[in-house]
Amino acid sequence: MKVTVIIANYNGAHFMEPCLESLKGQSCRDFEILVVDNASTDGSRELLDEKYPEIRAIYLNKNYGFSKAVNVGIQAADTPYVILLNNDTRVDEHYVEALLKTIESSDRIFSVSSKMIQMYHPELIDDAGDLYNIIGWASQRGVGQPSSGYTKQKNIFAACGGASIYRREVFRVIGDFDEKHFAYLEDTDIGYRARIFGYRNVYCPDAYVYHVGSGTSGSRYNAFKVKLAARNSIYLNYKNMPLLQLIVNSPFLLAGYLIKCSFFKKIGFGKEYREGLAEGFKTVSSCRKVPFCFKNIWNYIRIEGELIANMFIYAAEYASRRRYKASPVKKDLRK
Repeated sequence: MKVTVIIANYNGAHFMEPCLESLKGQSCRDFEILVVDNASTDGSRELLDEKYPEIRAIYLNKNYGFSKAVNVGIQAADTPYVILLNNDTRVDEHYVEALLKTIESSDRIFSVSSKMIQMYHPELIDDAGDLYNIIGWASQRGVGQPSSGYTKQKNIFAACGGASIYRREVFRVIGDFDEKHFAYLEDTDIGYRARIFGYRNVYCPDAYVYHVGSGTSGSRYNAFKVKLAARNSIYLNYKNMPLLQLIVNSPFLLAGYLIKCSFFKKIGFGKEYREGLAEGFKTVSSCRKVPFCFKNIWNYIRIEGELIANMFIYAAEYASRRRYKASPVKKDLRK
């Protein structure tokens, strides 16, 4: 076997069956499935035992979060590659084949992100690889754009941990997913680390996956998610940026935090966002920074340039998304 498909699950029984059924029809059969369950109480275990006894599963004794669950899966796998797949997805028949072909094209590729399409609005993209910019915002490249676009393979900042393939041996070099994150931004963090060490993260336009979105947390914004993501944003910058880079970028990062404070206040989560930032600053010293190594200096310089460029890409996509939402064509598609 070349690939282990790892599905981290927490109370996702209502999503699990369509996801697993879509994996049965893959054009490439050189993979096995491993479900890591975070102590679900919704009948997930019974579903797997009764309908999918052939699928390997690991049942944890409590909800340790996404990062711990996928680490357990990666450590239990014995294949050169692992695919991390959210339970609220349905994959195209060539999904595994396309990801495997792309990652095998270069041994410097750490991860390959798929073309994620919104399950209930398949005319729209959900994610075409993740971006990270100089004001400290992670974003889904292509989100809300027509799914007919983003047809070219390209390097990206990081792969989305919800539907991507990873080269397992690289984890020994850069470390595992950070379990302090629990969930949210852990995929941006590990993609950032890979970039520091000179590896590439790539977007594959031929690997289609349909994604419900927020299947476990339940909504795009909620108190739990807002607080956790705010805290993890502090961790992400502290761990991956050397002191000089943090100092240089601090005015931009501060601006990013202030803008988000205002945004979350308007939608009723200002308190949670501020609490998350406070917790992040309070506990950040317990995080393990990526050790600075001078041989990686050009990687840091390239990353800094990309952080700046990604700000313009984010702004352009935001403007495009606003125009698309208001267009008559978009309105017709939603009928």
